[in-house]
Amino acid sequence: MKEGLLIYGCYGYTGKLISEHAVKCGLKPVLAGRDEKKVKSLAAELNLSFRVFDLSDEQKIIINIADVKVVMHCAGPFITTAQIMAGACIKAATHYLDITGEYEVYEKLFSMNKAAQKAGVLLMPGVGFDVVPSDCLALYLKEKLPSAYSLELVLRVINGKLSGGTAITIIENIAEGGVIRRKGKLKKVANGELTRVIDWGDKKRQTAAIPWGDVATAFRSTGIPDITVYISLPQIVVAIMKMGNYTNFIFRLKAVKKSITWLLKKLPAGPDAESRSKSKCIIWGEVKNTSGETHRAILELPETYTLTSWTSVKIAQHILASEPPHGTITPAQVFGKDFILQFDGVKRMDMY
Repeated sequence: MKEGLLIYGCYGYTGKLISEHAVKCGLKPVLAGRDEKKVKSLAAELNLSFRVFDLSDEQKIIINIADVKVVMHCAGPFITTAQIMAGACIKAATHYLDITGEYEVYEKLFSMNKAAQKAGVLLMPGVGFDVVPSDCLALYLKEKLPSAYSLELVLRVINGKLSGGTAITIIENIAEGGVIRRKGKLKKVANGELTRVIDWGDKKRQTAAIPWGDVATAFRSTGIPDITVYISLPQIVVAIMKMGNYTNFIFRLKAVKKSITWLLKKLPAGPDAESRSKSKCIIWGEVKNTSGETHRAILELPETYTLTSWTSVKIAQHILASEPPHGTITPAQVFGKDFILQFDGVKRMDMY
């Protein structure tokens, strides 16, 4: 019988947070990754077993994951790694989780739904900050206004810092502009093309549309055909985004991407514990129907990387404890709109 959790990419910034939290929760995951020195070092620190393999040979992946019940995939950029690992999980009949926020990854894994169902496997991308809280909020809003045709979500991070992996993912996608969903179909928009001013109570703030994962996941969770995700930004940043539409070709050059990635890898891996303790996030959401009715709510959340470690491990624990549904499914579809409320520092409030 399959049992246990394997964390691949365990030594990355977020992967390490997840590995450490899993141990605190009483789990003994198998740690894995391609860098033997880093895997062995973390395994020794946490007193865990480990495996070393890369993602270039599917058969080797299958051999290394065949005996575990769940793989937690933490090795990005997920646009190049997720489908490989998910495909191996289907062939190994092992459940797959990841912490991606890239809408393209969600779309690729949703296209593997039938194969996952046939194999008796759950594929659940986005079990961290991307997209657990926003997915739960989207479903909550849909249930408040079942006739909703439009969903808008706004992210506001306070005192937050990026990990190196997240920054590299942004650089990989910066030239592609924004993505929204209209009439059920994905649609690309220019950087800074769609903006909205949101009153947060303390002040009104400018926001701009971004290609966030909810344009893929919230559509499956709620069936709402029009979805836009914004992020709160200073006006000067929105202006720079708009100007960047004329220089995006620069970021498509492999040499430029390679140079920026090299520089990012020289920076600290991510925010330290003190920085994380001072940060928080707010997600504002609004649904609207054709009659003009609206419903709004917000989620107050702890720091995003900390929250990712909590939600991802909790979801893994659920799957280890009982057999999950099969196919490519979002967190809110499986665990419901209130799943996010169990975590410290999370508060949901309706706005009228």
